[in-house]
Amino acid sequence: MTEAYIYDAVRTPRGKGKKDGSLHEITGLSLATQVLEALRDRNGLDTSKVDDVILGCVTPIGELGADIARTAVLAAGWDQSVAGVQINRFCASGLEAVNMAAAKVKSGEADFAVGGGVEAMSRVPMGSDGGAWPVDPSSAFPTYFVPQGVSADMIASKYGFSRDDVDAYSMESHKRAAAAWADGRFGKSVVPVKNQLGLVHLDRDETIRPNTDMQSLGGLNPSFAMMGEMAFDAVINQRYPEVERVNHVHTPGNSSGIVDGSAGVLIGTLEAGKALGLTPRARIKGAASIGSEPSIMLTGPEFVTKKLLGKLGMTVADIDVWELNEAFAAVVLRYMQALDIPHDKMNVNGGGISMGHPLGATGAMITGIALDELERSGKETALITLCIGGGMGTATVIERV
Repeated sequence: MTEAYIYDAVRTPRGKGKKDGSLHEITGLSLATQVLEALRDRNGLDTSKVDDVILGCVTPIGELGADIARTAVLAAGWDQSVAGVQINRFCASGLEAVNMAAAKVKSGEADFAVGGGVEAMSRVPMGSDGGAWPVDPSSAFPTYFVPQGVSADMIASKYGFSRDDVDAYSMESHKRAAAAWADGRFGKSVVPVKNQLGLVHLDRDETIRPNTDMQSLGGLNPSFAMMGEMAFDAVINQRYPEVERVNHVHTPGNSSGIVDGSAGVLIGTLEAGKALGLTPRARIKGAASIGSEPSIMLTGPEFVTKKLLGKLGMTVADIDVWELNEAFAAVVLRYMQALDIPHDKMNVNGGGISMGHPLGATGAMITGIALDELERSGKETALITLCIGGGMGTATVIERV
């Protein structure tokens, strides 16, 4: 089996995913196009040598619909021989795209492939694509369906995380992200988004609040208490009767932000890279995906990590840098608790709570963040993972070269 190497990783800054966000007037196609242009231009890339572009997109309708990956290939002026495909594994779509690109390279199907993602949440709102699971009784009832926020609150309740615990984690996320930007840690990979006139429209993540404190976070109301009271607390308590009551601790302040953004990771064989004069930055050691209990939904990272480390003959101690998407604070707290991961190795540059979670792009974004952190710190190995709607987990291990 051929080895798969990462040659480059770029991302846009993340803009607030509302109508007053800085990227609202920039289409998702433009975001993805600018990422592909940056990958080509930064590397002097002969795009005819790239076999496929795989982009995660969780809401593939309207202007994000059809096959936005192929459309972005053409809009970026890449060679017409480059194929494109859009995929959806909910929040892990961007990482799954990276893993699929790596699998194509490892199998010999591709010499080069791009894995990435795009989401324009200010223009195509989350959930606007619908879906059977929440509304069809044949799927909702036997799986004890509840909204993700209620699942996150159940994790906090079941594993003993208080409102102060999740707020303290959130505050640290903002402080770490602000420090990372101040230290220039994202400068290597973030490409400014330009408007139609070619002028820089946004050059840094928009939702970081460096002055976040426990007092400001404590003043926010729980986001999912009303949903729980309406019916969903009773539903998930049927699945977890050992929990006396759901303690609703998650608010907009300790949950991932809704944002726009795009990212791409260039992956290829060692031989293909040498032919184009490119130097590999990391090797993809392995990847895995699993299904997990769908009602609590967001505990998948623990189980996919155990599966992947087992496949690779590794332990938690072998991982130097950990990246877990901060969908909700309790998700990360439970992951660290379950695997005994110290906080100083987890999301060291902040995450989705501070910088936002552009659904289909996040997995590719945090892959690049992990790679940059390995190079900055001189460390060797990183594990990237995300929790996923419907009860799943996806994880990837990379090794700096």
